[in-house]
Amino acid sequence: MQKVTVNMVSDVVCPWCIVGYQRLQEAIKTLDDIEVDIKFHPFELNPNMPEEGQNLREHIMEKYGISAEQSAQNRARLVEAGKGLGFAFNFDDDSRMQNTFKAHQLIHFAAEKGLEEQMKLSLFSAYFTDGKDINDNAVLVELAAGAGLDKSQASEVLENGKYASVVREEETLWMQRGIQSVPTFVIGNQGVAGAQEPATLASFIKEAASQ
Repeated sequence: MQKVTVNMVSDVVCPWCIVGYQRLQEAIKTLDDIEVDIKFHPFELNPNMPEEGQNLREHIMEKYGISAEQSAQNRARLVEAGKGLGFAFNFDDDSRMQNTFKAHQLIHFAAEKGLEEQMKLSLFSAYFTDGKDINDNAVLVELAAGAGLDKSQASEVLENGKYASVVREEETLWMQRGIQSVPTFVIGNQGVAGAQEPATLASFIKEAASQ
């Protein structure tokens, strides 16, 4: 059994990141003799997002210079993509873009306990499916507990910012490596940008395994 590490650079408020993750899972199902280890790395779509966040539709229209109609079409396309992969996107007029720096710190803590995938998926679902505020400490601590982490330790991590500098350093490192958008999958020595189709991801993994 060959082993390939897939480094996934992503943000938990990036809808195409969860689509990309789900497509990666579909790709992995087609690989008989390759074991895939997924490592998650932080990227903030909006590092300057204020603590209270911003209305999602307003934010997208401002950031990308698109109309309300185009924004609605984009959301509809995501809902359909999610349905095909078993993930529910529940957008409404009150959906908010949120600051994710604390969420990334929690993922880093979870990685030390071997629970980063559970934590990451819990955050995706909390934000996109359940509409929770994933910049709220109380919400984050509950999600951490649900992912198998110790509640008091998770609370302490958020209160004292123990992993703030290491997360910032890692974000900077990936940007210095040329990553400007997410999701980006680093498979072997190849960087694969975007929520690629399962067959495309599978071919990159096979190529990495053969090297």
